[in-house]
Amino acid sequence: MRRARRAVLIAAAGACWLTLEVAAGIARAQWAAPPAGAPKAGDRGFDVLRGRWVRPDGGYVIEIRGVDSAGKLDASYANPRPLPFARAEAARDGATISVYVELRAGGYDGSNYALVYDATNDRLAGVYTQAVAKQKFDVYFVRAR
Repeated sequence: MRRARRAVLIAAAGACWLTLEVAAGIARAQWAAPPAGAPKAGDRGFDVLRGRWVRPDGGYVIEIRGVDSAGKLDASYANPRPLPFARAEAARDGATISVYVELRAGGYDGSNYALVYDATNDRLAGVYTQAVAKQKFDVYFVRAR
């Protein structure tokens, strides 16, 4: 009888220990796992830039279809007609993601947007430099839904 009770106690202690080990393993995995939407290894976190971005004050559109690991954007611009980008790139400095696009078309040569992704408001905000007129404007783009 005493031996049977001892075996039951040992089995129960083992089950408790196993339960604690499983729970600890789950907790370790949860702490070690990056939060949902966090950049993965080798990903510089540029996926958040993908989409159609509209400047509310004029309907200008930047469409970002993709970003390679070096930050080169697969992007287009419309005002409302499509205009080519001479340069389109993204960069990351810590948590800050910036976008720089430069236009090379009649009346726009060298005009550019220097933008920063604002995660709180899900928008791109920064400065538009109109090179021909030598003017700068504070602007922002919102994600088209």
